[in-house]
Amino acid sequence: MLQIDRNTVALAGACLASLLFGLEISSVPVILPKLESVLAADFKDLQWIMNAYTIACTTVLMATGTLADRFGRKRVMVITTIAFGFASLLCGFAPSAPILIVARFLQGLAGGAMFTCSVAVLSHQFQDGGERGKAFVAWSVVSGIGLGFGPAIGGLIVTFSSWQWVFLIHVPLAILALVFIVAGVTESRDHNAQKLDRAGILTLSLAVFGFSYLITQGADLGGGARIGVIVASVAAFIGFLVAEKVNPYPMFDFSVFRIRQFSGAIMGGIGMNFSYWPFIIYLPIYFSGVLGYNSTTTGLLLLVYTLPLMLMSSTAERLRARYQARIAIPLGLLTLGIGFIAMRIGSGLEGANWVSMLPGTLIAGIGIGLTNSPTTNTTTGSVSPDRAGMASGIDISARLITLAINIAVLGLLLTRGIVSYLRDAFGTALVPNELHALAERIATGNLGSLAQPKLATLDPSGAVVHAALVNGFGWVMLYCGIGVLALAVISFVIFGAKTIAPREGRGHASAQTAGEACS
Repeated sequence: MLQIDRNTVALAGACLASLLFGLEISSVPVILPKLESVLAADFKDLQWIMNAYTIACTTVLMATGTLADRFGRKRVMVITTIAFGFASLLCGFAPSAPILIVARFLQGLAGGAMFTCSVAVLSHQFQDGGERGKAFVAWSVVSGIGLGFGPAIGGLIVTFSSWQWVFLIHVPLAILALVFIVAGVTESRDHNAQKLDRAGILTLSLAVFGFSYLITQGADLGGGARIGVIVASVAAFIGFLVAEKVNPYPMFDFSVFRIRQFSGAIMGGIGMNFSYWPFIIYLPIYFSGVLGYNSTTTGLLLLVYTLPLMLMSSTAERLRARYQARIAIPLGLLTLGIGFIAMRIGSGLEGANWVSMLPGTLIAGIGIGLTNSPTTNTTTGSVSPDRAGMASGIDISARLITLAINIAVLGLLLTRGIVSYLRDAFGTALVPNELHALAERIATGNLGSLAQPKLATLDPSGAVVHAALVNGFGWVMLYCGIGVLALAVISFVIFGAKTIAPREGRGHASAQTAGEACS
């Protein structure tokens, strides 16, 4: 009886950790327009407030498992939970955008490690297969709550309190999670743990950071500096490929990409983070800047976008069981792409509002729900059980890398779309530097802060500025829609002809839920 009680306490700690991780991904986008005004953050700052977290998560994701196996899973989870609470405190008291970005990076390091440890802890804590399955179902539901309700929670917090509490709320929650972890988790370690792939971690992180920096800051760099960043990023990526080739314990085992089931499913993970998850960062700007809704309304509208992730999981699994992943995953991506095309159409209508956007956001939400679970189950089930953890790590890393880069790409497209419209509307009235600076301010969605004498003369009603922001979002939605539709076709082609159902290994439950919460 004591053991059952201890397992329940450990489960509560792991669930709270996953809740913290999910909330930190989905609640912050809602407050970005607020951060633009109170911290004097420009558009690129806002991108990095989100990107710093995802890049940091990617950095530690593959390393944490090895560290936890070597030094103790409970010990590493305790340390990372304390670090997450401390980093959240730094975020809440950050006096400027640069300090918040640094704090977010630290928070991402701790959050990614804490999340990974929660999977490892539950896998060891629940030895019985049936009990382990129930534990991961509960863990997955709580993770979904963090992701699905994060926007609404963030909106409510900023409405009734201040933006700081979107971060500070994690401090007491982290303390509570820590109490459960210390009281319930049994220490475990693997004395045969593999060596840490330091070269792989370093080169991959540098490559992702370099490409993200190039996309977001490239326009402000000189020709020589831009070429330098490109060369360094490409060199880092080549270095990563070489490191994984020569390392006897590589972070990525590229041989798994020869398995059609695995490679086809990876396209599902990439597709979701090519479109759906990076767009959740910009969708609040659309609702507030274009449609004029407050934070509470924006948070509630975002539930239509996120709730189907939880509601469609069982339907997605039935589709996978009946038609196999080669149909289920491309179908999910196809639905996701149709959702973005519908959003593009709805946003372009005269007098567009939440009603015209509703079909697209709902269809996209259904698409992510149909894609997510089959993708994770297939990546882990298509390899032998002893490689399931590695397969899950590649899957999650591919998602987070795609997410980090596409946060930057969507921001670039948004500003370019705004610049294109302003150039057509104003002609040569604004020089290129003025045009780009104005576009970046418009892209934050805070149109009320655009108090410029020249702009007041050119656009006294603000209609051109508003239309430019609509045009920028049109570019973004079109990119997401076309891109994910192309990935649906690529996934279908990679899967090829009818194949046998993927194997379900011992590590399946943990890998499944890990991929779902990292979507």
